[in-house]
Amino acid sequence: MADHGDEEIAPDETPGYQPPAQKSVEEILKADAEDESLRKYKEALLGTADPASLEVFPNDPRRVIVQKLAVLVEGKSDVEIDLTGDPEELKKKSLALQEGCQYRVKIYFYVQREIVQGLKYVQQSYRAGVKVDKNTFMVGSYGPKKELQSYTTPVEEAPSGMLARGTYNIKSLFTDDDKNEHLKWEWKLEIKKDKD
Repeated sequence: MADHGDEEIAPDETPGYQPPAQKSVEEILKADAEDESLRKYKEALLGTADPASLEVFPNDPRRVIVQKLAVLVEGKSDVEIDLTGDPEELKKKSLALQEGCQYRVKIYFYVQREIVQGLKYVQQSYRAGVKVDKNTFMVGSYGPKKELQSYTTPVEEAPSGMLARGTYNIKSLFTDDDKNEHLKWEWKLEIKKDKD
């Protein structure tokens, strides 16, 4: 059987969808400036138009900075992977789950300088080089904030049964409507029979 592990990861496309034109925070704040209540509402959501006040990492040109991934299983401590390091080192990271358990994935990130439209989290799972699953999660649009923001996927069920146990290679992508790749990384998920 052919090895499909080198397949590119990309979000599912929605036919006919055109993302809205990108507008800067300054343009949004200046629109309808004569409406005092609308101006205050936009400032409460977006802050001021001063770009320096919307930067978390002034020396980092990226608009979205992905920090970590956590796997959440009810009744257990969250297991996290730091995503700020070398992508080649991330490939060596492995998380373990008990077969058949209910879990969610949580991504932590910063948005700085400008609004990011249509963030998406894409996750493709491979077993022995064959793609077994692909999910595209619409994360949403986010304005710049100095606070760490997050997105949690809906509940998923880990594979179960003797044939499902083992190591899954996961390719993950954090992207947006404009097809900017904010972070692409790989990691491993180990499905085990017993609780750890």
